[in-house]
Amino acid sequence: MKLHKLSLYEAKEGLDKKEFSAKELVTSTFSRINEVDEKINAFISVDEETAISKAEEIDDNRAKGEKLPPYAGVPVAIKDNMCTDGIKTTCASKILENFVPPFDATVVKMLRDTGFIMVGKTNLDEFAMGSSTENSAFFTTKNPWDLNKVPGGSSGGSAASVASAEVPLALGSDTGGSIRQPAAFCGVVGFKPTYGRVSRYGLVAFASSFDQIGPFARNVKDVALSMNVISGHDEMDSTSADIDAPDFTKSLDKGVNGMKIGIPEEYFQLGVKSEIKNVVKNAINTIDDQGAMVEDISLPTTEYALTSYYLISPAEASSNLARFDGVRYGTRLSDENLKSLYYETRSQGFGEEVKRRIMLGNYALSSGYYDDYYLKGLKVRTLIKREFEDIFGKYDVLMAPTTPTLPFNIGEQIDDPATMYLNDICTVPVNLAGLPAISVPCGFVEGNPVGIQIIGKPFDEAKVLQVASELEKTLNLGQKIPGES
Repeated sequence: MKLHKLSLYEAKEGLDKKEFSAKELVTSTFSRINEVDEKINAFISVDEETAISKAEEIDDNRAKGEKLPPYAGVPVAIKDNMCTDGIKTTCASKILENFVPPFDATVVKMLRDTGFIMVGKTNLDEFAMGSSTENSAFFTTKNPWDLNKVPGGSSGGSAASVASAEVPLALGSDTGGSIRQPAAFCGVVGFKPTYGRVSRYGLVAFASSFDQIGPFARNVKDVALSMNVISGHDEMDSTSADIDAPDFTKSLDKGVNGMKIGIPEEYFQLGVKSEIKNVVKNAINTIDDQGAMVEDISLPTTEYALTSYYLISPAEASSNLARFDGVRYGTRLSDENLKSLYYETRSQGFGEEVKRRIMLGNYALSSGYYDDYYLKGLKVRTLIKREFEDIFGKYDVLMAPTTPTLPFNIGEQIDDPATMYLNDICTVPVNLAGLPAISVPCGFVEGNPVGIQIIGKPFDEAKVLQVASELEKTLNLGQKIPGES
């Protein structure tokens, strides 16, 4: 049995039945990482010694007949912008290259408390700003399906680690599509929950009114199981919703018969390639055949979403990243005087894309331009949110492409920020409105995975997962692993 190919629920079942030990499973994980990660570069750091030790402890307790947490021994990877007690959290930035947090993010604590074993921290675009993982200060992650292509971003390391079967589960963060876009590019399932459903405490902030943590896995059931672990109110996060979380697995087998599904026509007009449209429409037809009522709809404000996002999110980033000045966190590059300290630390510590967004944000917030840019962006955000509220009065979920293009070549867009930003065009409306959305594999074009996006009402993640599960069953694509039959 090749343990690295097991899904989350298969790994849990095998451990529960004592078909293999936690140490065997974790050892298999590191063997897989050693085998493939030299080419893929999904991980910034791994913690093999601690992970093996934890696995041995779990096996000892299991042998004694002690009660274990539900996922005792299952490996997980964490995007390197979530704080981990005693383990570096770099945000893929030189300015935090040696930063070691003194606490766990709430989601990391929840995973540890339920028995997951963290095996390492995954690569990302610096401070989660990017769509290709090329903006990492350390190295570029490769797409496991084609090593010449990007894995998407900013959570490209997490997506690639799951796609290449290095781990069955990884966490990412989604500010403008940073879970869904790399999930589509890497052929895995990626889920962005409703804003407020999952605690952001311990997530290094990029744009606080957008950021949301969510899971990557190779099937919808694993995503639902992980959502049961990481969801819930957290008093340490003032934006955490005080709403009970359901058992997300209970909706997976309900089918879609009678469900009303809207297809927003604008999402097929945003420069979406014809080959993507064909695969996505084929997937929608399979859902139609299962008894859902599928109708075309219009969301006219969609064309303004990208502009609004790239005014508001840099403004929030410029404020959030002001704390990284060499005084309290991370790298400190000059003690000559205060001005020199700020200048040297920030100019050498931040990469080009981060500095670009800080400047954009400061400009949008500056006196004389605030009303014309930032305030107008907020007004557009309100219009987009109201439009979604109106449409969800008539439909259960919406379905649309996740990305406008297939994975592109490494280096192809990195010097053209405007073109790079267009990769987010199908995903940012969801973040502006704070909605839940999932990307599910729906086919291949020339060997490259294609993802379809399912968007739901606030805090109705169960229905999104219900449709995603039905789509997964009817398409029956299987859990393909690049390079393995």
